[in-house]
Amino acid sequence: MPRRTVYTAQIEHLQILDENGVLDEQLAKDTLTDEQVVFLYEQMIACRALDEIAFKLQRSGRMHTYPQNKGQEACALGSGFALRKGVDFLVPCYRENAALFLHGMPMRNVLLHWAGDERGNQIPDGVHITPIAIPIGTQMLHATGVAWAFKMRKEDRVAITYFGDGATSEGDFHEAMNFATVFNVPLIFFCQNNQWAISVPREQQMASETVAQKGLAYGAQCIQVDGNDLFAVYKATTEARERARAGGGVTLIEAITYRLADHTTADDARRYREAEEVDSWKAKDPMIRTRKYLERKGLWDDAKQAETQERADAQVKQIVDEVLNYPAPHASEMFDHMYAELPDELRKQRDTMRTSSLGQNPSQAGLKAGEAVRA
Repeated sequence: MPRRTVYTAQIEHLQILDENGVLDEQLAKDTLTDEQVVFLYEQMIACRALDEIAFKLQRSGRMHTYPQNKGQEACALGSGFALRKGVDFLVPCYRENAALFLHGMPMRNVLLHWAGDERGNQIPDGVHITPIAIPIGTQMLHATGVAWAFKMRKEDRVAITYFGDGATSEGDFHEAMNFATVFNVPLIFFCQNNQWAISVPREQQMASETVAQKGLAYGAQCIQVDGNDLFAVYKATTEARERARAGGGVTLIEAITYRLADHTTADDARRYREAEEVDSWKAKDPMIRTRKYLERKGLWDDAKQAETQERADAQVKQIVDEVLNYPAPHASEMFDHMYAELPDELRKQRDTMRTSSLGQNPSQAGLKAGEAVRA
């Protein structure tokens, strides 16, 4: 037979909760309970409140550039809730605030980070999260290493890494995907396809019809979900988690969502996006969809909305007050988070604020004998 088909594939799209808040009961079976949806909706409100105040802080000159999470909360919450807090590992990009908070990241850390305070990157003990990653795509390589370590140690743990559609055009994505699938590590690649890589639309940066199909070339399990649907995101991530735990390896989840705000506060999306497009996606806002579902179930009303919003605003105000009055760091803190056990040489530098080794042996830095170097 001179010609034969050696490979065929298809990508499944999953939606469980539609834009009107109507649930597919069969697909939703064994996913989220009503109590869990209420909890996650409350987290959406809190995350959106933080987004709004962060925007105002930047505009008033009290914080640097900030990327809003607005419109993508269901991606972070549905996937983050599917991972086991204190067990699994989150390797984020910079639009997964709600998932980080679920897993123990203090809200203040996000504001400190974007205010330029490195202490925002100090992950508390027991919180299994890496710092926010700004370079596009590099965190996927870190996640692959984390998952590989889990496998080598025979630990029942899974890692998830987040990135945008633009990151799949980076070499780091392909290198990480290839390594992760070859070594069959317990890793979930979670793409938040918000349609825009800053100002470049998805269809201009890739010829593939979906992001999900990119994983097929590497042998990953691949699925596309409605990223504004809490139920679909939770279900797909839960299935990917269990597959990884059972030795089934890597899953690539493409979550179709939309960035309702600018790329960052340094961007003006009106220069490249049509208002009609943005308006059409506002109707698909995961907060609106989730609230409609809860109202249909008799679990939410205007009074609960007002009460929860007031509570979220008070929580965020307290955090902002804490961040704006955060004590200035001491120079010695640069030594505190590099090593689990600080070497004697560096401990001496920290305690004396002198580069003691160079003072003792100036030739190390090409200095003349007797010249000491101060820190």
